[in-house]
Amino acid sequence: MANFTKWFGATLGFSFGGPIGGILGFVVGSFIDGFSSEDVKNAKRFSQSSANSQSGDFEMSLLILAAVVIKSDGKVDKRELDYVRNHFIQMYGITRANHAFKLFSGIIKNDKISTRQVCMQIRQHMTHATRLQLIHFLFGIANADGHVNKDEVDMIHKIAGYLYINDHDYESLKAMFYDGVDNAYKVLEIEKSATDSEVKKAYRKMVKKHHPDKLQHLGEEHLQGAEEKFRQIQKAYESIQKERGMK
Repeated sequence: MANFTKWFGATLGFSFGGPIGGILGFVVGSFIDGFSSEDVKNAKRFSQSSANSQSGDFEMSLLILAAVVIKSDGKVDKRELDYVRNHFIQMYGITRANHAFKLFSGIIKNDKISTRQVCMQIRQHMTHATRLQLIHFLFGIANADGHVNKDEVDMIHKIAGYLYINDHDYESLKAMFYDGVDNAYKVLEIEKSATDSEVKKAYRKMVKKHHPDKLQHLGEEHLQGAEEKFRQIQKAYESIQKERGMK
């Protein structure tokens, strides 16, 4: 009976929310005894919103891809779990974060997640700017223990490819989590040999690409992460300006 409930939940979720809904249904089916009526309502809201690139869809996508990245090195680090929990508390408040984290605890125990299928669904319903924000968040998770290891980098790179994030954008986001002047150039997606004029042009291009206004549709709760990414771009530009004595 338990197995039937589990797979019935997965089938129901998939019918209403594609691969993401399927994972959600599987989790609810697997842990139904531990879920309150409010948890189930919350889960249904996520599943039903997955056809839209709104807050619920983005939230569920974060939970699933975060679980994939955290498990990529073969262990689950408490610091990475705490990063996810704290991030959700900052975005949504303690009550909604608790509901989300209960789902996350079930997702991270699921070994049958198809990363490719999940990313295909995300790709179909989310803007390029939203997908960039997902990758930025995943690097933040990987760096929560103070070190982004090779397994995590490889997994985020694979996810970026599935999300149709090109290597220039991927390397730019990755460089935001490393120090050094050379990384400042990578953030702006240019070579160190670029002229001052090319540096300024690259900065304007990055400002336009990553401006927080592009994520207004996700709601106020997601703008903090977008603004952090925006500050990192500004920091990279200021670092190059200082190095070159640019005005």
